[in-house]
Amino acid sequence: GLPHYLKQFDDSLSLGENIRRNILSRGSILYSEVEFLMRQELRETATYNAIIEAVAMGSTRMNDIYQKTQIEKTKLSSYLKNLIDLGILLREFSIADGIKAQANIQRGLYKVTDSFFRFWYAFVFPNLSELEAGDVEGIWRYAVEPELDRYTSYVFEDVCRQYLRRQNQKNALPFRFTQIGRWWNKTDELDIMVTDQKKSNFLLGECKYKNAAFDLSDLTKMQEKFTLKNKNGRLYYWLFSKSDFTDEVVCAATEQNIHLVTAEQLIE
Repeated sequence: GLPHYLKQFDDSLSLGENIRRNILSRGSILYSEVEFLMRQELRETATYNAIIEAVAMGSTRMNDIYQKTQIEKTKLSSYLKNLIDLGILLREFSIADGIKAQANIQRGLYKVTDSFFRFWYAFVFPNLSELEAGDVEGIWRYAVEPELDRYTSYVFEDVCRQYLRRQNQKNALPFRFTQIGRWWNKTDELDIMVTDQKKSNFLLGECKYKNAAFDLSDLTKMQEKFTLKNKNGRLYYWLFSKSDFTDEVVCAATEQNIHLVTAEQLIE
C-alpha cells in the first residue's frame, strides 16, 4: 500500500513479470528494501528475521514460533513485543476472547501486518542464496507462483473486512457493528465475525479465493461452525467469492439471511 512500493510496478506488465523484475531481481529497490529497514530499526537482525520468517510461513502461535526458531520463550516474548511496538507484527485474538484470555501470553495469533513484508519473508528471505546467484526464473516458477493464490487469499480476507467496514460506516448492514475480526476455537474458524455492542447480533463472513465457484458444501460447513446462543439475537451470513457462486447458493441466499459479494463488487 505504500506509494513508494507501488511506484515500482508497471501496469502494462503481468503480475509475474512485475514480481520477477521488482522483487526477485538483485539491484531492484524492493529486493533489499526490507533488509534495509530492519537494519535501521533493530539490532540482532538475524534473530528478528528468523521470527518474522516463521510467522510469515504460518507459525502463528507462540509455541509454534518457539518450535520453529528454538529461541528461549522468555526472550522470544520480548522480541515479539519489540516487533509489535514497531508495527511489524500484531497479536490477533478471536472475537470470542475476553480480557482474561488476551492477558494470557500463550493466547492469540501473531501476524505480519504489512503485506509486502509478509511476501518478502515468505518468498524472498528463504531463497536469498539462489536469488543472489541469479535464479530469478526458478524461484518464481517453483517457489512463488505455486503458492501465490494461497498467499493472496489472506490479503483477500483483509479486503473483505475493509469492505464491511465501509458498509458499516454507510449503515448498509443489518446492524451497526462495534467489533470485527476473525473467530476460532479448537476445531473451527471463521474468516470474519462482526458483532454489536451487546454481542446479540452476529454477522459471519466466509472468503473464498479460489478458481471454483462458492458452492453449497462451503455454505453448509460455514453454518455448522457457529451457533447463536442468544435467542433474541440474529445471525447473518455474508459470502465473498473470487469466482462467483453456484446456482444452489444463489437460491439459498434468497431464502435466508445470506448476502453474496463478488470480487468485482469489492473494488467498485
